Amino acid sequence: MAGAVSALFLLDIKGRVLIWRDHRGDVSTVQAERFFTKLIEKEGDIESRSPVVFDDGISYMFIQHNNVFLMTAARQNCNVASILLFLHRVVDVFKHYFEELEEESLRDNFVVVYELLDEIMDFGYPQYTEAKILSEFIKTDAYRMEVVHRPPMAVTNAVSWRSEGILYKKNEVFLDVVESVNILVNSNGQIIRSDVVGALKMRTYLSGMPECKLGLNDRLLLEAQGRTTKGKAIDLDDIKFHQCVRLSRFENDRTISFIPPDGSFDLMTYRLSTQAKPPVWVEAQVEKHSRSRIEIMVKARSQFKERSTATNVEIELPVPSDATNTNVRTSMGSAKYAPENDALVWKIKSFPGGKEYMCRAEFSLPSITAEEATPEKKAPIRVKFEIPYFTVSGIQVRYLKIIEKSGFQALPWVRYITMAGEYELRLI
Repeated sequence: MAGAVSALFLLDIKGRVLIWRDHRGDVSTVQAERFFTKLIEKEGDIESRSPVVFDDGISYMFIQHNNVFLMTAARQNCNVASILLFLHRVVDVFKHYFEELEEESLRDNFVVVYELLDEIMDFGYPQYTEAKILSEFIKTDAYRMEVVHRPPMAVTNAVSWRSEGILYKKNEVFLDVVESVNILVNSNGQIIRSDVVGALKMRTYLSGMPECKLGLNDRLLLEAQGRTTKGKAIDLDDIKFHQCVRLSRFENDRTISFIPPDGSFDLMTYRLSTQAKPPVWVEAQVEKHSRSRIEIMVKARSQFKERSTATNVEIELPVPSDATNTNVRTSMGSAKYAPENDALVWKIKSFPGGKEYMCRAEFSLPSITAEEATPEKKAPIRVKFEIPYFTVSGIQVRYLKIIEKSGFQALPWVRYITMAGEYELRLI
């Protein structure tokens, strides 16, 4: 078993102790001061910047959020990754209670903070960090705190992310498959980076303790079941699940089985490193007619099927910083010069698949520059868009089953959406 933390400290931006909780009696506030001194010493050295500081037999593990340092001190050999994850979960708990974690919010809520510190860690070992469960028996209102509340069953059972006795008149599950496409194209038109980052976002409104089973068109699962894939299956990389998913079941037969938390959560995130065809392709041509006039011709083409439509398309094209007297014509949408960003922003509300649109813009250049002047650093073309009912990866939810002992009927709703992530074309 990994070692235990000796104490948990909350420090201000100058290293002064705001609140601390001693768990094992072998460190004091003097150690917090020594930690901050060591931190300042390493501030200028980028290579040695680390979330772990070791000094005189004590390991300090810390994170910074706004103007607050969250730091643990330990004399035992702790699992650093789990402690840092714990500190990030503590930040989430405080944000759930106070909207934002800052020095002022801690000073205004000392009583609640101490109550939370008592529950989230015991004798140096992390305990409950589910904000929804904690808020059931640690109330922020003073009059509520006078009432003695029995801790919810979720604190004492194996399903710490869900309370018992939840009841809805209408049982529904909403599943959004959201994919972000990251594309980087060089000046020769070659794709040098292409990947898809996806997330399965759920909102559950289910009574009782339901068991959910989710089936995807995962190649390994379909092959294990002896089904033919025929190009409809996908290979998922870097999968990360919510803690409610039974990992042992997934490793055995690739079945995603879980008891969901109540409300919104990310069930799963994944990445596909396979080369994806850019959904929106942009070509730009710049012509300098004279030393004082420049013309930019832009062609935007949608490279997805006609039955899909991209919405809220925004193409940002870099222009010279001293450009004036803009004259813009577009075959679709509207374009506007944004001098604060040195860019021409072309917006198209609806962009059907298999279509091509043009934009032509003329600018005046009042500045006079020498022939030998170094060329201006070129910014890339940036593209934003959303394509509903479409995924680049081809991921599909084959089924979503909900089983509960009361036998209620639940309505599952599934929606797909693809959007631009870091989408840049260095084509000008």
